[in-house]
Amino acid sequence: MGTTTFTGPIKAGDVLDTTGTTVGSIKNVGFCLMAQTADIVQSTTSAQTAITIPANSTIVSITVLVDVAWSSATTTYTLSVGTSSTATELVASTNANAVGVLSLNPGTDATRTGVWQDVGASDVAIWVDSGAPGATPGAGKLIVTYIQANNA
Repeated sequence: MGTTTFTGPIKAGDVLDTTGTTVGSIKNVGFCLMAQTADIVQSTTSAQTAITIPANSTIVSITVLVDVAWSSATTTYTLSVGTSSTATELVASTNANAVGVLSLNPGTDATRTGVWQDVGASDVAIWVDSGAPGATPGAGKLIVTYIQANNA
């Protein structure tokens, strides 16, 4: 299947400007939801993924489709996600010791929530970190959905 690439951000809607007060005359243009994915593997060190989020984007969700449950050499089955090798700027340590869909969030941390609201003036790479694996490292697919340049 072919793909089409836009330089974004992409907006959609059929009423570009508000000209009245009733539905149909009120602006209804909104941003398209974007997504990027990367395969991830449990490791003793943090790793940069193939995901880079455009500047000024709003992160809507971070999901991991866990194919192989995180194992443990030190009873730590956690995964964290961030924008640097620290890998905690977006999601603090979350248990990943079961196969399935793992929905991640910033929790009640104001700093992490702020990064979800606006990743900042520059593009950001997405990093993951996890506890030391046991005999079989965990593996899955990281999915980050976002609204590109939401403040444009």
